[in-house]
Amino acid sequence: MKDLFTKQWITDNSIEICSEYSKGVLTLRSLHYQLVGRGMTNDIQHYKRVVSAMIDARWENLIDFDQFSDLDRVMVGSTKWEETDVTEEIEKAKDSIQAWMNYYAKNRWENQPYYPEILIEKKALQGVFQTVSYRYDVAMGACKGYPSLTFLHDLSLRMKEAEEKGKTPIILYFGDYDASGEDIPRSIQENLSKFGVEVEVRRIALMEAQVVEWNLPPAPTKESDTRAANWDGLGQVELDAVKPEKLQRLCSEAIESLFDDDLYTELKEVQKEERETYRAELKAYVQTL
Repeated sequence: MKDLFTKQWITDNSIEICSEYSKGVLTLRSLHYQLVGRGMTNDIQHYKRVVSAMIDARWENLIDFDQFSDLDRVMVGSTKWEETDVTEEIEKAKDSIQAWMNYYAKNRWENQPYYPEILIEKKALQGVFQTVSYRYDVAMGACKGYPSLTFLHDLSLRMKEAEEKGKTPIILYFGDYDASGEDIPRSIQENLSKFGVEVEVRRIALMEAQVVEWNLPPAPTKESDTRAANWDGLGQVELDAVKPEKLQRLCSEAIESLFDDDLYTELKEVQKEERETYRAELKAYVQTL
């Protein structure tokens, strides 16, 4: 039987899908699942064909090289080599002073009862969640499977500090629907308890009901997952199979369920009063320089 999902079919459909998203939102894995949603077979052979087609499509200028997220290979820092122009630097400094004069904002969560953080299983999906993270001023991090002891220790310190300030710490967790994806939240909560802090780890996705409701395609079994043999779920489904906009909506709704709008209104009234004091004090200070 002839395979309909040729390189050309993949390329044509991928160009259309990519046009709907900002750069850095889609991963190659999430693109694969969008193609599966259009009828393509969900197996390793077709995933490799997607990867190969996207390599060629980028070299052929059909898709931009920076279209897909690859946060596992991000450089740290930058090497600056441009000649410094003192006139330009003066203008930048003036803009910075003006920005500081006009900007004053209370921390969004300072009078809220909760201290939330978002944890995602895969770093590759960070580009999907960071828009929501920035919008609501909520910390977001990737566990990369089961988090390391160093990651957990740092997490526990933040949660303890929030608790000492009267906050209720909570983790909003997003991971695959599989044996490990279901177990990681338990493991995080258990280890935080060993560090002396009790934190609710609220699993937002993927849940079995979501897999059924959204008719998500199962992923090939992870041979490295030793828990899979004793797991009685419907079939392993990757978080990447959910459209980015749906994940962003789930994340927004989870955060909003914790947020008290009345308290935020009160905070903005205080912010308005303090902003005038802030501007006056800065202006007075600049005049003394």
